[in-house]
Amino acid sequence: MAAALALAERGRGRTFPNPNVGCVIVKAGRVIGRGWTQAGGRPHAEAMALDAAGASAAGADLYATLEPCAHESPRGPACADLIVAARPARVIVAYPDPDPRTDGRGIACLRAAGIEVIEGVARAEAARSMAGFLTRRRLGRPHVTLKLALSLDGAAALGDGRSQWITGPEARAHTHLERSRHEAILVGRGTLEADAPRLDVRLPGLEDRSPTRVLLSATPQAGWLTIASPEAIASLPCDHLFVEGGARTAAAFLAADLVDRLLLYRAPILVGGGRTLPDFGIADLTQAHGRWRLEDARALGSDRLEVYARS
Repeated sequence: MAAALALAERGRGRTFPNPNVGCVIVKAGRVIGRGWTQAGGRPHAEAMALDAAGASAAGADLYATLEPCAHESPRGPACADLIVAARPARVIVAYPDPDPRTDGRGIACLRAAGIEVIEGVARAEAARSMAGFLTRRRLGRPHVTLKLALSLDGAAALGDGRSQWITGPEARAHTHLERSRHEAILVGRGTLEADAPRLDVRLPGLEDRSPTRVLLSATPQAGWLTIASPEAIASLPCDHLFVEGGARTAAAFLAADLVDRLLLYRAPILVGGGRTLPDFGIADLTQAHGRWRLEDARALGSDRLEVYARS
């Protein structure tokens, strides 16, 4: 299942409105098929893996990070039907599909056909992998990652608003990788005017994964999707939104309680008199504690990255 989850990550930020799913088919200790949901949502991971395995899928074990879909679509057949036709011995599923068109029907279809189904393997890891899809289903909005690049004294920009560059090249390259895993990226009017950011992906081989640019502003901007408030993200055609700047925009999303994941890049520099986060509604320190859970921490050149998830 870990291998299937790794494959699912290849599609993150590319499969909207479908979830990013991974699938591995194993027989006699050997991988005979693998797949991940392709750009635009089709083909599905299971269809890709079954196509690779061919007739050898009979009697094999199929690992899927999400319950196989049970509804037919003009874009392709139901994965549950494809699996039944392939006759694997077992299907191991990480997470149930919350889509009401499936919602248990995929697993029921497989069991009715006499295929053993094992549920819940690496369920928590699958939920993290499909956080965008699940957040959209649960809350009706995309999963929001907020990126902050700060100096040691907490500055997100110089006093005049300029923020290029607080962090070094390794941290900036990691930011580009994160951009490639999101369908949309958002900044505020202040960042647009101060930095004129391109917000594209400039990593070799990933240039075609640049996200759609979104501006938080009351005034539309040519070449950008524009929303007037953080709450308007529900209307964006994405499951993963990367909020990259600046300090006032970050505070607006924090005040609206719309941040699900926090990337904190800390540079070993002191700015003095720089801009930091404005007030976003924390009236007492007790309100600040217990909101964030550390998920990862690593060095990126001379900088340090800390990844937090909302508790």
